[in-house]
Amino acid sequence: MQIGVTLRNMGEQSTPELMLACAQAAEQAGMESLWITDHIAIPPDDAEGSGGRYLDTLTTLAWLAGHTSSIKLGSGVLIVPYRAPLPTAKQIATLQTLSGERLLLGVGIGWMDAEFRALGVDRHQRGAITDRTLAFLRDCFAEDVLSANGQAFLFRPRPAKPPILVGGRAPHALQRAVQWGDGWLPMARQPAQIADDVALYHQLCRDAGKPPGSVSVMTSLPLDQPEAGREMLAEYEDMGVERIVCGMAYEALEEYQAGLQGIQDLLL
Repeated sequence: MQIGVTLRNMGEQSTPELMLACAQAAEQAGMESLWITDHIAIPPDDAEGSGGRYLDTLTTLAWLAGHTSSIKLGSGVLIVPYRAPLPTAKQIATLQTLSGERLLLGVGIGWMDAEFRALGVDRHQRGAITDRTLAFLRDCFAEDVLSANGQAFLFRPRPAKPPILVGGRAPHALQRAVQWGDGWLPMARQPAQIADDVALYHQLCRDAGKPPGSVSVMTSLPLDQPEAGREMLAEYEDMGVERIVCGMAYEALEEYQAGLQGIQDLLL
Protein backbone atom coordinates (compact mmCIF):
# COMPACT_ATOMS: atom_id res chain seq x y z
CA MET A 1 0.00 0.00 0.00
CA GLN A 2 1.30 3.43 -0.97
CA ILE A 3 1.45 6.33 1.50
CA GLY A 4 0.90 9.92 0.44
CA VAL A 5 0.73 13.09 2.52
CA THR A 6 -1.04 16.40 2.28
CA LEU A 7 0.61 19.78 1.89
CA ARG A 8 -1.09 23.00 2.90
CA ASN A 9 -1.59 25.30 -0.09
CA MET A 10 -3.70 27.62 2.03
CA GLY A 11 -3.34 29.96 4.98
CA GLU A 12 -0.10 31.00 6.60
CA GLN A 13 1.58 27.72 5.68
CA SER A 14 1.29 28.41 1.95
CA THR A 15 4.44 30.51 1.62
CA PRO A 16 6.82 29.38 -1.13
CA GLU A 17 9.58 28.76 1.40
CA LEU A 18 7.56 26.50 3.70
CA MET A 19 5.76 24.66 0.92
CA LEU A 20 9.01 23.91 -0.87
CA ALA A 21 10.75 22.74 2.31
CA CYS A 22 7.84 20.46 3.23
CA ALA A 23 7.49 19.05 -0.28
CA GLN A 24 11.18 18.20 -0.49
CA ALA A 25 11.10 16.72 3.02
CA ALA A 26 8.20 14.46 1.97
CA GLU A 27 10.10 13.32 -1.11
CA GLN A 28 13.26 12.65 0.89
CA ALA A 29 11.23 10.68 3.45
CA GLY A 30 10.07 8.33 0.70
CA MET A 31 6.42 9.37 0.58
CA GLU A 32 4.71 8.15 -2.58
CA SER A 33 2.66 11.26 -3.28
CA LEU A 34 1.95 14.83 -2.21
CA TRP A 35 -1.62 16.21 -2.21
CA ILE A 36 -3.11 19.70 -2.15
CA THR A 37 -6.69 20.95 -2.10
CA ASP A 38 -8.80 23.30 -4.21
CA HIS A 39 -10.74 26.47 -3.44
CA ILE A 40 -11.14 29.53 -5.63
CA ALA A 41 -13.44 32.00 -3.84
CA ILE A 42 -13.73 31.58 -0.07
CA PRO A 43 -16.36 33.97 1.39
CA PRO A 44 -15.29 36.23 4.29
CA ASP A 45 -17.59 34.46 6.75
CA ASP A 46 -16.06 31.04 6.03
CA ALA A 47 -12.36 31.85 5.98
CA GLU A 48 -11.35 30.44 9.37
CA GLY A 49 -8.17 28.41 9.08
CA SER A 50 -7.08 29.95 5.78
CA GLY A 51 -7.91 33.64 5.87
CA GLY A 52 -9.23 33.08 2.36
CA ARG A 53 -5.71 32.51 1.03
CA TYR A 54 -5.61 29.54 -1.36
CA LEU A 55 -3.02 28.96 -4.06
CA ASP A 56 -4.39 27.69 -7.36
CA THR A 57 -4.23 23.92 -7.48
CA LEU A 58 -2.87 23.20 -10.96
CA THR A 59 -0.43 26.12 -10.87
CA THR A 60 0.89 25.01 -7.49
CA LEU A 61 1.31 21.40 -8.61
CA ALA A 62 3.24 22.60 -11.67
CA TRP A 63 5.51 24.67 -9.42
CA LEU A 64 6.05 21.70 -7.10
CA ALA A 65 6.88 19.52 -10.10
CA GLY A 66 9.75 21.85 -10.92
CA HIS A 67 11.19 21.53 -7.42
CA THR A 68 10.85 17.75 -6.98
CA SER A 69 11.90 14.79 -9.07
CA SER A 70 10.11 11.59 -8.11
CA ILE A 71 7.19 12.14 -5.74
CA LYS A 72 3.76 11.96 -7.38
CA LEU A 73 1.59 15.07 -7.27
CA GLY A 74 -2.10 14.87 -6.42
CA SER A 75 -5.13 17.15 -6.46
CA GLY A 76 -7.35 16.29 -3.54
CA VAL A 77 -9.63 17.23 -5.19
CA LEU A 78 -9.86 19.53 -8.23
CA ILE A 79 -13.41 20.88 -8.41
CA VAL A 80 -14.33 20.12 -12.00
CA PRO A 81 -17.42 22.34 -12.55
CA TYR A 82 -15.47 25.45 -11.52
CA ARG A 83 -13.43 25.30 -14.74
CA ALA A 84 -13.91 25.45 -18.50
CA PRO A 85 -13.18 22.02 -20.03
CA LEU A 86 -10.73 22.84 -22.82
CA PRO A 87 -8.35 25.21 -20.96
CA THR A 88 -8.42 22.82 -17.99
CA ALA A 89 -7.57 19.85 -20.21
CA LYS A 90 -4.66 21.83 -21.64
CA GLN A 91 -3.39 22.67 -18.14
CA ILE A 92 -3.65 19.05 -17.06
CA ALA A 93 -1.82 17.78 -20.14
CA THR A 94 0.88 20.41 -19.70
CA LEU A 95 1.34 19.55 -16.03
CA GLN A 96 1.46 15.84 -16.83
CA THR A 97 4.10 16.49 -19.49
CA LEU A 98 6.32 18.83 -17.47
CA SER A 99 6.15 16.71 -14.32
CA GLY A 100 7.32 13.57 -16.08
CA GLU A 101 3.81 12.06 -15.83
CA ARG A 102 3.62 12.26 -12.04
CA LEU A 103 0.10 13.71 -11.79
CA LEU A 104 -2.65 11.97 -9.81
CA LEU A 105 -5.83 13.78 -10.81
CA GLY A 106 -8.30 13.68 -7.96
CA VAL A 107 -11.58 15.28 -9.04
CA GLY A 108 -14.84 16.26 -7.37
CA ILE A 109 -18.11 18.07 -7.96
CA GLY A 110 -17.78 20.68 -5.17
CA TRP A 111 -20.09 21.69 -2.35
CA MET A 112 -19.63 25.33 -1.31
CA ASP A 113 -22.61 27.45 -2.38
CA ALA A 114 -20.68 30.72 -2.15
CA GLU A 115 -18.00 29.56 -4.59
CA PHE A 116 -20.56 28.46 -7.15
CA ARG A 117 -22.28 31.85 -6.86
CA ALA A 118 -18.99 33.73 -7.24
CA LEU A 119 -18.21 31.71 -10.37
CA GLY A 120 -21.69 32.08 -11.81
CA VAL A 121 -22.14 28.30 -11.97
CA ASP A 122 -25.43 26.60 -11.13
CA ARG A 123 -24.62 24.34 -8.19
CA HIS A 124 -27.52 22.06 -9.08
CA GLN A 125 -25.86 21.31 -12.42
CA ARG A 126 -22.48 20.41 -10.95
CA GLY A 127 -22.87 16.66 -11.46
CA ALA A 128 -23.89 16.98 -15.10
CA ILE A 129 -21.10 19.51 -15.77
CA THR A 130 -18.56 17.21 -14.16
CA ASP A 131 -19.66 14.24 -16.23
CA ARG A 132 -19.42 16.21 -19.48
CA THR A 133 -15.97 17.51 -18.58
CA LEU A 134 -14.67 14.07 -17.59
CA ALA A 135 -15.95 12.67 -20.89
CA PHE A 136 -14.13 15.48 -22.70
CA LEU A 137 -10.92 14.80 -20.77
CA ARG A 138 -11.11 11.14 -21.71
CA ASP A 139 -11.34 12.10 -25.38
CA CYS A 140 -8.48 14.61 -25.10
CA PHE A 141 -6.08 11.91 -23.93
CA ALA A 142 -7.27 9.43 -26.55
CA GLU A 143 -7.07 11.42 -29.80
CA ASP A 144 -4.78 14.04 -31.33
CA VAL A 145 -7.64 15.68 -33.26
CA LEU A 146 -10.76 16.72 -31.39
CA SER A 147 -13.74 18.97 -31.99
CA ALA A 148 -15.38 21.54 -29.73
CA ASN A 149 -18.16 23.95 -30.65
CA GLY A 150 -18.00 22.72 -34.24
CA GLN A 151 -14.27 23.42 -34.57
CA ALA A 152 -11.66 20.73 -35.06
CA PHE A 153 -8.36 21.25 -33.25
CA LEU A 154 -5.16 19.45 -32.32
CA PHE A 155 -4.71 18.45 -28.70
CA ARG A 156 -0.98 18.37 -28.08
CA PRO A 157 1.01 17.62 -26.06
CA ARG A 158 -0.83 14.39 -25.38
CA PRO A 159 1.03 12.53 -22.62
CA ALA A 160 -0.29 9.44 -20.89
CA LYS A 161 -3.60 10.21 -19.25
CA PRO A 162 -3.10 10.79 -15.53
CA PRO A 163 -5.05 8.45 -13.25
CA ILE A 164 -8.43 10.06 -12.56
CA LEU A 165 -9.55 9.43 -8.99
CA VAL A 166 -13.12 10.48 -8.29
CA GLY A 167 -13.71 11.95 -4.86
CA GLY A 168 -16.99 11.99 -2.97
CA ARG A 169 -19.41 9.68 -1.23
CA ALA A 170 -21.49 6.74 -2.33
CA PRO A 171 -23.55 6.16 -4.35
CA HIS A 172 -23.02 8.92 -6.94
CA ALA A 173 -19.24 9.15 -6.61
CA LEU A 174 -18.95 5.38 -7.02
CA GLN A 175 -21.02 5.44 -10.19
CA ARG A 176 -18.97 8.35 -11.57
CA ALA A 177 -15.72 6.58 -10.68
CA VAL A 178 -16.84 3.47 -12.56
CA GLN A 179 -17.95 5.42 -15.62
CA TRP A 180 -15.21 8.03 -15.97
CA GLY A 181 -12.47 7.31 -13.46
CA ASP A 182 -9.60 4.99 -12.70
CA GLY A 183 -10.29 4.92 -8.98
CA TRP A 184 -12.26 6.23 -6.01
CA LEU A 185 -10.89 8.82 -3.56
CA PRO A 186 -13.05 8.91 -0.41
CA MET A 187 -12.44 10.58 2.93
CA ALA A 188 -12.76 8.53 6.12
CA ARG A 189 -11.87 8.73 9.78
CA GLN A 190 -11.93 4.97 10.31
CA PRO A 191 -11.77 1.97 7.95
CA ALA A 192 -15.21 0.72 8.98
CA GLN A 193 -16.81 3.88 7.59
CA ILE A 194 -16.09 2.89 4.00
CA ALA A 195 -15.65 -0.90 4.10
CA ASP A 196 -19.05 -1.63 2.54
CA ASP A 197 -18.64 1.13 -0.05
CA VAL A 198 -15.22 -0.18 -1.13
CA ALA A 199 -16.77 -3.60 -1.70
CA LEU A 200 -19.67 -2.00 -3.57
CA TYR A 201 -17.32 0.01 -5.78
CA HIS A 202 -15.36 -3.08 -6.74
CA GLN A 203 -18.60 -4.92 -7.49
CA LEU A 204 -19.85 -2.04 -9.65
CA CYS A 205 -16.59 -2.19 -11.61
CA ARG A 206 -17.04 -5.91 -12.20
CA ASP A 207 -20.66 -5.40 -13.20
CA ALA A 208 -19.49 -2.87 -15.79
CA GLY A 209 -16.97 -5.33 -17.19
CA LYS A 210 -14.02 -3.40 -15.80
CA PRO A 211 -11.25 -4.52 -13.46
CA PRO A 212 -11.73 -3.19 -9.91
CA GLY A 213 -10.52 0.40 -9.77
CA SER A 214 -8.02 1.59 -7.22
CA VAL A 215 -9.12 3.06 -3.90
CA SER A 216 -7.15 5.88 -2.26
CA VAL A 217 -8.34 7.10 1.15
CA MET A 218 -7.76 10.55 2.57
CA THR A 219 -7.57 10.13 6.34
CA SER A 220 -5.60 10.90 9.48
CA LEU A 221 -3.36 8.34 11.11
CA PRO A 222 -2.68 8.17 14.87
CA LEU A 223 0.99 8.99 14.50
CA ASP A 224 1.47 9.13 18.27
CA GLN A 225 0.16 5.56 18.61
CA PRO A 226 2.23 3.35 16.29
CA GLU A 227 0.43 0.10 17.05
CA ALA A 228 -2.99 1.64 16.48
CA GLY A 229 -1.69 3.20 13.29
CA ARG A 230 -0.37 -0.13 12.02
CA GLU A 231 -3.69 -1.79 12.78
CA MET A 232 -5.54 0.92 10.84
CA LEU A 233 -3.24 0.53 7.84
CA ALA A 234 -3.73 -3.25 7.94
CA GLU A 235 -7.51 -2.83 7.98
CA TYR A 236 -7.42 -0.55 4.97
CA GLU A 237 -5.11 -2.89 3.12
CA ASP A 238 -7.29 -5.93 3.88
CA MET A 239 -10.33 -4.22 2.32
CA GLY A 240 -8.41 -3.46 -0.88
CA VAL A 241 -7.25 0.12 -0.37
CA GLU A 242 -4.15 0.82 -2.46
CA ARG A 243 -3.17 4.25 -1.16
CA ILE A 244 -3.51 6.19 2.08
CA VAL A 245 -3.24 9.98 1.94
CA CYS A 246 -2.37 11.07 5.46
CA GLY A 247 -3.55 14.52 6.50
CA MET A 248 -0.75 16.60 8.00
CA ALA A 249 -1.56 19.34 10.52
CA TYR A 250 1.39 21.66 11.08
CA GLU A 251 2.45 25.24 11.59
CA ALA A 252 6.15 24.93 10.81
CA LEU A 253 8.62 22.69 9.01
CA GLU A 254 9.69 20.96 12.20
CA GLU A 255 6.13 19.76 12.86
CA TYR A 256 5.81 18.51 9.29
CA GLN A 257 9.07 16.62 9.58
CA ALA A 258 7.89 15.09 12.87
CA GLY A 259 4.74 13.91 11.13
CA LEU A 260 6.79 12.33 8.35
CA GLN A 261 8.91 10.56 10.94
CA GLY A 262 5.74 9.30 12.61
CA ILE A 263 4.61 7.77 9.32
CA GLN A 264 7.97 6.16 8.79
CA ASP A 265 7.77 4.66 12.28
CA LEU A 266 4.40 3.08 11.41
CA LEU A 267 5.99 1.35 8.45
CA LEU A 268 8.85 -0.25 10.38
